Amino acid sequence: MKHEKLAPFPKDFLWGASTSAYQTEGAWNKDGKGPTVIDVRPKKEHITDYTVASGHYDYYKEDIAKMAEMGLKAYRFSISWARIFPKGVGEVNQAGIDHYQNVIAELKKYNIEPIVTLYHFDLPYDLEETGGWDNRDTIDAFEQYAVTLFHALGDSVKYWLTINEQNMMIMHGNTIGTGKQSTEKELYQQNHHMMVAQAKAIIRFREILPDAKIGPAPNISNVYPASSKPADVLAAQNYNAIRNWMYLDIPCFGRYNHIAWAFLKEKGYEPEIAKGDMELIAQAKPDFIAFNYYSSKTVEASKNDGQDRSGNGDQEIVIGEEGVYRGKKNEHLEKTDFGWEIDPTGLRSTLNAIYDRYHLPLIITENGLGAYDKLEEDGTIDDPYRIEYFQKHFEQAQLAITDGVELFGYCPWSAIDLVSTHQGMQKRYGFIYINREEFDLKDMRRIRKNSSYWYEEVIRTNGESLRK
Repeated sequence: MKHEKLAPFPKDFLWGASTSAYQTEGAWNKDGKGPTVIDVRPKKEHITDYTVASGHYDYYKEDIAKMAEMGLKAYRFSISWARIFPKGVGEVNQAGIDHYQNVIAELKKYNIEPIVTLYHFDLPYDLEETGGWDNRDTIDAFEQYAVTLFHALGDSVKYWLTINEQNMMIMHGNTIGTGKQSTEKELYQQNHHMMVAQAKAIIRFREILPDAKIGPAPNISNVYPASSKPADVLAAQNYNAIRNWMYLDIPCFGRYNHIAWAFLKEKGYEPEIAKGDMELIAQAKPDFIAFNYYSSKTVEASKNDGQDRSGNGDQEIVIGEEGVYRGKKNEHLEKTDFGWEIDPTGLRSTLNAIYDRYHLPLIITENGLGAYDKLEEDGTIDDPYRIEYFQKHFEQAQLAITDGVELFGYCPWSAIDLVSTHQGMQKRYGFIYINREEFDLKDMRRIRKNSSYWYEEVIRTNGESLRK
């Protein structure tokens, strides 16, 4: 739809930026923190590990000061479960609580709204050793962890996210390194256990923090059929259900998506559902939906030729599922230096699809461009490609608002450079440059990129500068 007049961004719109604990904090064993599944994953010789990362654990005051210079209204970050419970359960590590209380206090000093993610990929390794999400005991461990944070941080945090990209942990967990090699049957059992854990956390959240808000944070991308062929349209419906709607229908509607469930039964992947699970889930409706978006997805009908492989690509490159759908490159889209398709219009269609289906307020909690940024001799980082990327995506977000979508925030990925899951420090997303290389820590200086000054003006004008 073409609009003659655009609706403005809401008055209190949360212009922000995002990070995760394991990709930025470093200090992997400092102040009592226990190991996570990320810490013990096999090292890749060509990229750095997460032991130092961006040094955010020690540099958080400097990083937040830079965010304040940019004018950020919100900062979405995750808590490291293993900093709070080094073994996943048991005694609380007070040093971990103290650290995040200090981070939040620093954000409040600059009037930056903290948006806290409970769990962003980094399961405590001791829980993994006792079965991880295959083990129903992990449900209770997550509830204990969440309740501890609600009590410790709840006075200062209004917005909470439960689980980051649960769908990516299930569909691409072996690739992103969030656990042991699992069969599809095991993965969908893990998924069900996470849904129950999320529900139990939300129910306790309502008791402890009745005035705060909580929601899930999956990775949602609208799926296009490769052509108008009916079989391709059906393949797109299949993939939308399996990739997107299953992970939102369960918390929002209290039931499995019917196409997704048919897929699970056909493949023999259906999970065991214990008595009372679905009733528990039905009690735990979210207040809003947070979602991460990098690009749309395109699929065609499966060719049943033995070439489809589920879960072997990274989380933004579709491979396929035999007899269900097959990934297809979209020839109409440009790609990043790292092969991810760029589709700003897809953000608008995704926003509309989510809002039409669930009618809940939305916030974008990840969206960004990974690139080979370069520190110039004069100490600047010129990244016009990132400005162009966000210009187009912000415009589409405003069009979605004009369409009637209730969007209350936008937190690009990422606030600072961080360790990319697949490409380490060479793939930079941040508005703030971290002066380190893959294996050379250099001086770890924090330097604002040119895109951060552009974003500062967008925030200052609440999006009005986008039309200049």
